[in-house]
Amino acid sequence: MFCFTMGERGQRRRVNCCWMAGILFLGFGELVSAQLRYSVPEEVQVGSVVGNVAKDLGLDISTLTDRRFRIVSGPNDALFQLNQNNGVLYIGKTMDREELCDGIKVCLIHLKIVVESPLEIHYASVEITDVNDHSPTFPESEQRLEIAENTPPGTRFQIHAARDPDVGTHSVRIYKLSSNDIFDIEIRDSEEDKIPFLVLKKLLDREQKAEHRLVLTALDGGSPSKSGSLNLTITVLDINDNRPVFSKDIYTVLLQENAQIGTLVIQINATDLDEGSNSNIEFMFGKTQKKKVNDLFELDSVTGKIRVKGEVDFEDAEMYRLDLQASDKGQPPSTGQSRVVIKIKDMNDNTPDIEVTSLSNIVPEDLKPGTVISLISVTDRDSGVNGKVICKILGNVPFDLTPSIEENMYSLVTKGRLDREVVSHYDITITATDCGEPPLSTVKTLSVQVSDVNDNRPLFSQNPLELYLVENNGPGASIFSVNAADNDMNENAAITYHLVRGDGLLRDMTSFLNINSETGDISALKSFDFETLKTFQFQVVATDSGTPSLSSNVTVHVFILDQNDNAPVILYPVSSNGSAEGVEEIPRNVNAGHLVTKVRAYDADIGYNGWLLFSLQEVTAHSLFGLDRYTGRIRTLRSFTETDEAEHKLLILVKDNGNVSLSATATVVVKLVEPREAFAAADVKSATKDDEDNNVTFYLMITLGSVSTLFLISIIVLIAMQCSKSTDYTSKYLQETNYDGTLCHSIQYRSGDKRYMLVGPRMSIGSTIVPGSHANTLVLPDRRGTSTENFAVN
Repeated sequence: MFCFTMGERGQRRRVNCCWMAGILFLGFGELVSAQLRYSVPEEVQVGSVVGNVAKDLGLDISTLTDRRFRIVSGPNDALFQLNQNNGVLYIGKTMDREELCDGIKVCLIHLKIVVESPLEIHYASVEITDVNDHSPTFPESEQRLEIAENTPPGTRFQIHAARDPDVGTHSVRIYKLSSNDIFDIEIRDSEEDKIPFLVLKKLLDREQKAEHRLVLTALDGGSPSKSGSLNLTITVLDINDNRPVFSKDIYTVLLQENAQIGTLVIQINATDLDEGSNSNIEFMFGKTQKKKVNDLFELDSVTGKIRVKGEVDFEDAEMYRLDLQASDKGQPPSTGQSRVVIKIKDMNDNTPDIEVTSLSNIVPEDLKPGTVISLISVTDRDSGVNGKVICKILGNVPFDLTPSIEENMYSLVTKGRLDREVVSHYDITITATDCGEPPLSTVKTLSVQVSDVNDNRPLFSQNPLELYLVENNGPGASIFSVNAADNDMNENAAITYHLVRGDGLLRDMTSFLNINSETGDISALKSFDFETLKTFQFQVVATDSGTPSLSSNVTVHVFILDQNDNAPVILYPVSSNGSAEGVEEIPRNVNAGHLVTKVRAYDADIGYNGWLLFSLQEVTAHSLFGLDRYTGRIRTLRSFTETDEAEHKLLILVKDNGNVSLSATATVVVKLVEPREAFAAADVKSATKDDEDNNVTFYLMITLGSVSTLFLISIIVLIAMQCSKSTDYTSKYLQETNYDGTLCHSIQYRSGDKRYMLVGPRMSIGSTIVPGSHANTLVLPDRRGTSTENFAVN
């Protein structure tokens, strides 16, 4: 008998209660035999009535008001509950017969019942009857058997027996085996179980079927019956009666070149119908395999995987043949053969190679278009489209590649005119690109130097040139320097200068000039005088040293600038011994503003150097006479009185406006006479003054002609300068280092939206004005608008 006690965590533990049963039975035997016995099926609903103890004991129910019923000292008393008032015994909790009485055919639960007032002790036994609530079960869900393929028919193999906790007819009764042609089931009865045996009916062939899967079913005797199943796996053991066989006689695989070491090429497969060591296959290369194959590939003897061992290059070999063997480990071992053909796929792994077979590093600039200067060959070790190469020149250079008849051969030719003066050196970048995917390229740079040819003549920066030379220059001193440039180089750019000599006539000044043939410095052999020569021109020729030589010339216009080297000359009063004196008689009764006389003078210089100013240095009465500083006219300032003296002396100073001014003096004596005497004297003087006026007029005409000529030349030069430049060009006056600050004269004129003033500065030897440069032009703001006015220094 088994009882249950409560263990840790509320779990029930089954314990052996046979000794308790003995005590109970012993107690029953010695004290009181069981008086009551009940029977209930297992798993009956809680609260179900088992029996009425009071009634079954024969107690009068009507007299039970003072009596109480209870269950005491029973290990399974919790399974039942007893109504203490009326003695009804009912189920206290769900009962499982297999848990309470596992392995016992008759399951009895003994209860000790106490009835109080008066105290009585009674015993009751409750039998828990079996219900078919369990299915047969096997110890394992699957049982594996190994049977050699040469085992004789009739051999028996014991199978696990099924267990069913139920008892009697509810326990295991029969076994059934799934349908098959090779095995059968046989049952042997033991004292407690029915033991199944598997019986071999005919010979096994592992190569035909290496494993058999069957299902053994155990059924109990319940109604309806319940069942349990066992999966049987029968493995047929092998004997070495088969050789390894490859899946293919010849394997063909495509492998890319340059595959990384360790790359899987192929995994070969061989099968052996045997098993165990008889089917354990080992792979190896054939005995006659070439050494090159062993260096490039390795074979895993167990898995049959062939991997890359060395560097695979399509350019070395396009195909490899590998002889293979598969051997089992039977005794004796059996062997099978196969072959692997590895085709190498070409990859675009080689860049094109550019080779210059002929190159002229230096080419003359006068080469004709289409001239071959180099031969170029291109190679690529790859094949197919990977080895097809396209060449071209990068950048905008006057060269081109022309394909030759032979493949991958090109000619480097000129496609345009070369000009060393524009570009003297070319770096020709040639790219060779194959047609692979992705394409690979090679770049090569060829250096070509363009040699000079004498194709440029010397050029002067301006033509013509203008030289403004101050008179009285020192003989033999440099007055000017010309310079020409030649874009060629070396001897082709070495320039010599010479003057174009004239015919030696009056206007030929080249005989008084000399030029340095190397530097272009020009010196004057004589001193020039503005009053004698105001302008002349000559030509300079510049010639290079090329073969043949080229030359050009420039015209130099020389303008002699005036220097204040002439003192004023007084024409009236008449000069005598460096001074001039004249006598004027005027009536005493003249009014203020009366013209007494006019001092006449001239200066051979021009501009400021010839601009004369008159002033009174000495006068006897300052209140009587006034002198116009610009015209030299002497007028009365007031009327004469009786107290005024009859004779007055006026000392007149005449000076020019040169940087270092020169001057002359004259004395005018004014005599006051009575009106009659004045008229008579006037008739006499009028004849004399006519002669004097004729002389003055002659000198004034000479002076005016000189000034007018210079003025016209200046206007022509200015007009030429303005025509050679844009009307919107403006420049500011920059004072030259040789300028001494003195202006001669000024002329204002307008061109377009600008107003110009031409002024004549004093300039030192060698000063030049270039037409259009505005070097001597002052720009004045136009008061009437936004335009700019220029003063041109002439």
